[in-house]
Amino acid sequence: MQGSSSGDSGCLLGLSDSESYGPGVICFYIISFLNLDIKMASCVSGCSPVMRFCQKLNRLKTLEDDVMATSLKRCLSTVDLALLGVGGMVGSGLYVLTGTVAKDTAGPAVVVSFIIAGVASLMAALCYAEFGARVPKTGSAYMFTYVSVGEIWAFLIGWNVILEYMIGGAAVARAWSGYLDSIFNHRIQNFTESHVMRWDVPFLAHYPDLLAAGILLVASFFISFGVRVSSWLNHIFSAVSMAVIIFILVFGFILADPTNWSAKEGGFAPFGLSGIMAGTATCFYAFVGFDVIAASSEEASNPQRAVPAATAISLGLAATAYVLVSTVLTLLVPWHTLDPNSALSDAFFRRGYSWAGFIVAFTRVFLSFSLAMNTVLLSNLFSLPRIVYAMAEDGLFFSVFSRVNPVTKVPVIAILVFGSLMAILALIFDLEALVQFLSIGTLLAYTFVAASVIVLRFQPEKSSGNTGGGGIKTDASSTPSQNQSSQQMDLVATTNESQTFAQDAEGLKEYESFSDKLQLVERQKTVTERRAPGTLKARWEPYLGRFLGDCEPGEVVAFSVMALMVSGVSLCAVLVFGNNQLHLPVWSFTLLLVVFSLVFLLSLCLIWAHEQQTNQKTFQVPLVPFVPGFSILLNVFLMLKLSPLTWIRFTVWVAAGLLVYFGYGIWHSKEGLREQQGQDVAARYVVLPSGSLVETVQNVQPEGHTHSTHTSPLENPPNSR
Repeated sequence: MQGSSSGDSGCLLGLSDSESYGPGVICFYIISFLNLDIKMASCVSGCSPVMRFCQKLNRLKTLEDDVMATSLKRCLSTVDLALLGVGGMVGSGLYVLTGTVAKDTAGPAVVVSFIIAGVASLMAALCYAEFGARVPKTGSAYMFTYVSVGEIWAFLIGWNVILEYMIGGAAVARAWSGYLDSIFNHRIQNFTESHVMRWDVPFLAHYPDLLAAGILLVASFFISFGVRVSSWLNHIFSAVSMAVIIFILVFGFILADPTNWSAKEGGFAPFGLSGIMAGTATCFYAFVGFDVIAASSEEASNPQRAVPAATAISLGLAATAYVLVSTVLTLLVPWHTLDPNSALSDAFFRRGYSWAGFIVAFTRVFLSFSLAMNTVLLSNLFSLPRIVYAMAEDGLFFSVFSRVNPVTKVPVIAILVFGSLMAILALIFDLEALVQFLSIGTLLAYTFVAASVIVLRFQPEKSSGNTGGGGIKTDASSTPSQNQSSQQMDLVATTNESQTFAQDAEGLKEYESFSDKLQLVERQKTVTERRAPGTLKARWEPYLGRFLGDCEPGEVVAFSVMALMVSGVSLCAVLVFGNNQLHLPVWSFTLLLVVFSLVFLLSLCLIWAHEQQTNQKTFQVPLVPFVPGFSILLNVFLMLKLSPLTWIRFTVWVAAGLLVYFGYGIWHSKEGLREQQGQDVAARYVVLPSGSLVETVQNVQPEGHTHSTHTSPLENPPNSR
């Protein structure tokens, strides 16, 4: 009986069944383990406050077993999501940015700016599509960063996405108001300035836009009725908007004059390459809309298929519309004569004298422009409260915004509060200040999502028992003793499998037949090819194994991603500021470009040399890490092309976000509460000299307090078997 107890105890400790261990040997292992644990605890105690603080900032979100479970209503199809994306993109860029960028930044080369912005957005959209299919939860870039990078980074991304949607909705409302005012010969503006008020304050509009604020409040009221009402309204407005685009393209190409691109009018690219790239940074505002698809993935019926398909369809349609409409606009009239406030309507009016009958038709089209503007308003107001809801649901934002109406299944409080804040922005800020500030938040979100794809793709797969590291959450009822026992059982199973394989191999060597040798080679090949994500690929083992073989899975990838970001920022800084602001000599400029480019490419190659997670069930970005890597590079370059004033405003907004996070979010984070609950109780197994196995449960107390210990034998002690 004694031998049986020792053998069973050895199994629970992960020791081999083929060897016999007595109580003394087992106690030696336990004492050694406890001694090592005490040494580690004493080592960590000196810097534990700093380590705990860093762990709080970088903790990952734990996903539930059923990622499809939600308190929202899953009812959106692929068509619904695609039209939401089209509605979010088509409208703002066509009626707001084309004239502004063409006249002030790029000239007719605004066409090239839209193409480059579309390519960069495509790389970012692929990253969003993978995350939206893999993690079908609302929150978009915030959620994707939370499950892969860390909590504070996710909060900052979510904080900036909130500002992105608020500014986007306010900017479109101002543009809608400006178009309607231009139809009535600016009578609305004149009446407001004469009878309401007018102010001359820097960075603010000259008069309060009551019409823009009113349309935002009305749109917020309709969206609070539920996702189906919002979807059908978006269908109607998207159909009207697409009909208007077809009209613009058909009659625009009929009235086009190629001499408007000639050297007499300044040429195709009067501002050069710098103007094209600066225009590209601003044109990113036009492609913000595809983010609404990922933000709505928690309300999609089949997000694994609908999110990638809707992203591709909407982005393709939007990019085509932007390129063609900007071509028509710069061919209708000379680019330097465009009216930035109402470019399309002004261009058609100036060419409408050729056929008087067109004037009436154009007037009707201009009236329908306002309907198309409401499409973008719906998209921004649709996504914004869902981002706020996701952050509040995780405890990082005020919990009142996580309340979902039981009838409409939408966060009504978040919709009404942030719809009102959006109306205030539209009331007092002008269009140019809003648009310039918007691009930096979009580019930053694209950058973090692309980096998150790389991190998550090469991240070692976590076991279900790990609740603190962003894996799939285990059952809440499982105790620490059960988790430890399961890990010990897995270790025993692994040991038995390795012993069985060794025995089989010895048997194969004994018989020396060709078929046995072939079978052994095939089994060894299978074991060799079955490498964990984040480890070095077998083909590169002979070359890089000497340098990288001792690294933990994912360690080299994490370091390479950091080097990728640093080298990318440095390379873009040299390209943007090297000649003009820094006035670098040619040799130093070239040397820095070569060095940072080599580091960037070497980081990509090191990441590519490691194994990836393969998931055949959901969409995956092709050519990882190259597509996300070049997306990061282009996004950072475009961010550095923005004005210094935009960076100052961005810094102020981030500082305000940090105050909210450290004042509220870090203390109410549900991941933090989950970690505290997991640390309340610690269990150990102790083997008594008699050979019985006892479970010791200790309540975790702050330092300096006495631990209360409760010892109880297991239900089935070894000596009773």
